[in-house]
Amino acid sequence: MIRKIRKLPGRVALFLGLGLFTVFAAFPVYWMINTALSTDTELYKTGQGFWLKLSRLGDIPAKLAEVPIFSWIANSGIVAFGTTFLSLVLAVMAAYALSRFKFHGKGLAAFVLFATQMLPEALLVVPLFALFASFGLLNELHGLVLANTAFTMPVAIFILKSAIDKIPYEIEESARIDGCPRSGQLTMIILPLIVPSVAAAAVINFFDGWNEFLFANTFISDAAKWPASVGLASFVGQYATPLSSVMTAAFLFTIPAIVFFLIVQRQIVSGLTAGAVKG
Repeated sequence: MIRKIRKLPGRVALFLGLGLFTVFAAFPVYWMINTALSTDTELYKTGQGFWLKLSRLGDIPAKLAEVPIFSWIANSGIVAFGTTFLSLVLAVMAAYALSRFKFHGKGLAAFVLFATQMLPEALLVVPLFALFASFGLLNELHGLVLANTAFTMPVAIFILKSAIDKIPYEIEESARIDGCPRSGQLTMIILPLIVPSVAAAAVINFFDGWNEFLFANTFISDAAKWPASVGLASFVGQYATPLSSVMTAAFLFTIPAIVFFLIVQRQIVSGLTAGAVKG
């Protein structure tokens, strides 16, 4: 009983700290919703109130009636999920090859993959534009998937390679003796063991594709094919910007990303820290 009483102040301080951190982390989302429910007069003249005006929820459809926000979000989803799927498929095979096979140029291949992260995307916009124009990939969402995959796949490869390096060779040798082919060893043995790292790589790839702006703004000229990031930027006018409409669309744009993160959050920390500590 005395121990519990002694531990009580520490627990109170812990929960109080976690509560304050939660409020601090959630406040930007709250303010985004508050701004979406405010009028232009309040935002630019009288000042925005602190409390939500839930009675104005019915005004939201009118604010977004003139823009295809849900179509833009769907385009962002195509780019994000396409980038995630393609990056993970290629990264799993490349990571397995770098981890398990011995071949000439292995170190050079790893260095080249690492070097791709040293180049900013803006530096490659012009050559990529010319390349995409030659292959008819301009104004196409799958072109954005390919462009983003080229930048996200190396990160996924290093995350997955680190996880595969931890798996003992003996497990695969036993499966090989039982007649399991290489493909089966990868899909039935290795993949289930590196699910946390796959989830961590998926989060990185997904958010890179979901937040795609530079390539989309350069390569996509058809407004119907814009991802939501470019669509949101189009709200900014020369003389005025409908801030409440921008925040409404931004909140809708945020929801799918939050849902995806909540689905895989349990795997993120264990995946990113895999291999960091050896026991």
